[in-house]
Amino acid sequence: MTQAKRQRCAVYTRVSTDEGLSQAYTSIDAQRDAGESYIESRRSEGWVQVGDYYDDGGFSGGTLERPAMQRLLADIKHGKVDIIVAYKLDRLSRSLFDFAELVKLFDTHSVTFVSVTQHFNTTDAMGRMLLNILLTFAQFERELTSERIRDKFIASKRKGFWMHGIPPLGYDVEDRRLVINEEEAKRVRWAFRRFIETRSIQKVAEDARKLGHNNKVWVSKQGRKTGGMVLGKSAIHKILHTRTYLGLLQHRDIDFENTHPPIIDVDVWREAHLILSDNSVGRGNMTRASVPFLLKGLVFAPNGRALIPWHTTKSNGRLYRYYQTRETMERGRLSESPLPRLPAAELEDIVLQQLRSIFKRQDLLQEVVAAAIAKDPSLDEARVTVATRQIDRIWDSLFPEEQSQLVRQLIERVVVKPDAIEIRLLALGDVPVVQELSKEDA
Repeated sequence: MTQAKRQRCAVYTRVSTDEGLSQAYTSIDAQRDAGESYIESRRSEGWVQVGDYYDDGGFSGGTLERPAMQRLLADIKHGKVDIIVAYKLDRLSRSLFDFAELVKLFDTHSVTFVSVTQHFNTTDAMGRMLLNILLTFAQFERELTSERIRDKFIASKRKGFWMHGIPPLGYDVEDRRLVINEEEAKRVRWAFRRFIETRSIQKVAEDARKLGHNNKVWVSKQGRKTGGMVLGKSAIHKILHTRTYLGLLQHRDIDFENTHPPIIDVDVWREAHLILSDNSVGRGNMTRASVPFLLKGLVFAPNGRALIPWHTTKSNGRLYRYYQTRETMERGRLSESPLPRLPAAELEDIVLQQLRSIFKRQDLLQEVVAAAIAKDPSLDEARVTVATRQIDRIWDSLFPEEQSQLVRQLIERVVVKPDAIEIRLLALGDVPVVQELSKEDA
């Protein structure tokens, strides 16, 4: 009698929720017992169970990113498994696309999939047909469940129930409905009033820091505390755009009105958003890209972080340009950044003065030109040499883009320290410049 070929079987189990997993006998245990009994019934055919367990408790079938599933796939690729046994098809996956990918992997490594309760396997055409039919219905059930959840979500919002987790600053949740937290609501009303007065989110954020206005402190059911940070620019921006303060709940483009008491009057909201609209148009007319910054992307702080080009137009119509750290950009004058807001024109003039002094030295000029050609072989050496020698005469005739291109051919980076500036040339290394910039903002 010919002995049956040994078939190594792995039992895979999964449940979508972790509720009940602490019980003595769980759904995972029931699935595993069914799988092991099925393997035992096929022992005469050489079926034996592998020693490892592949249990995913509390993981959705809509994705393959599950710990036990990933271990199982790794073992399949290493040739440790011949047959996968699951209680039902949807325990392995509820996604038609994911299951198609799994079947490809199974075929590549000669692995068979068996469903205990649906009585089919993937080794024959009939099994594959049933697999596709069952998987289609599994995905249909999943999508139908999602639609039901979405409909329930909309219906709950229409009735005024809060469905978003942490409520916005100014509200608490009681019996699943939003109620005003007066202490927090004062900060929300203050933010709107102050923005209307200053017309600047940056100034509102600076004032919030001075006054110690923080965002919401929230403690989850698990006792984890979040929030309590000072209101920064992004938080102020979010407050000014949160329509919940008008007493309505949103679902995509739908507004459900009168679902809870408002904090902000409609007139105040409209006034604030007229200012936001005007500011947006102003920024659109003069974007950062349209304002020339000669050293954009080349200026760095001592910690290696790039300085951000920034500009503003005062009430007199005059444009002011700066290079500044991200901390300064977020917190303004209250920033604890080691570098001040650096006037762009002054910094660029210092760098250009150093370049002019270098170009007057023939030995250094040759090294600089050679480095520029190495970086961009399309450059003409003679023309570059003449241009650098005559930079004082031709510089002002160049377009900003041409000036920036020339500088990028020569400078690797400019490191600004509190007491000095280092200009790192592509050919010559660091050129220290002990010249402190003005720390006074215009």
